[in-house]
Amino acid sequence: MTERTNDEWLAELRAAGDSQQAALADLRKRLQRSLYYYLSQERSDLRGLAAVELGEMAEDLAQDATLRVMDNLDNFRGESRFTTWANKIAIRLAISDLRRARYKDFSLDELTAGGDFLAAEANLVSEAPPNPETAAERDDVSEKIDRAFRAALSERQYQALVAVALRGVPMDVVAEQMGTNRNALYKLIHDARRNLREYLEQQGLSISYMLNLFER
Repeated sequence: MTERTNDEWLAELRAAGDSQQAALADLRKRLQRSLYYYLSQERSDLRGLAAVELGEMAEDLAQDATLRVMDNLDNFRGESRFTTWANKIAIRLAISDLRRARYKDFSLDELTAGGDFLAAEANLVSEAPPNPETAAERDDVSEKIDRAFRAALSERQYQALVAVALRGVPMDVVAEQMGTNRNALYKLIHDARRNLREYLEQQGLSISYMLNLFER
């Protein structure tokens, strides 16, 4: 692979003909090598995969990353080496793709199956409570939280809040399934949290009270 300065990378990638093709081929090889290292050495969740599988993943990601770099050439400010900047784009792309693959079987519809909301599913208590009085108080509050999810939120708000805040599903995955964008999803979740907080406060449950209760 040919060593290039930042200016040479930009000039050749923006050129036409053989010069551009050679630069693209070098860039793709560099990104593939960087991605393979990331997948094989820094992703513990992929250690069960064979080297050939990781190589194929790196090759596919490198193709996409090369296109992403080309689309963002005008955003390169020269504050680092061009290859360092390109590698960061490639790794971000890999992280995003792997995260999306993890949730490929996730369905928002399952959260409201049959038209009914599932329990608020925030198992707030992980250990046995210290005494029966606290246990009873926690059970009562948990029931009120569950009712609040049902009464204060629309189905769409419920799906968004549970998926992102409780299940940890990436926002881009949820936004895609809802046919919306991240900004609209942010607002939906913000409104859901506000509605939930207001409803709970009307029931005499402040956030500080609930946090103290479940931290005992």
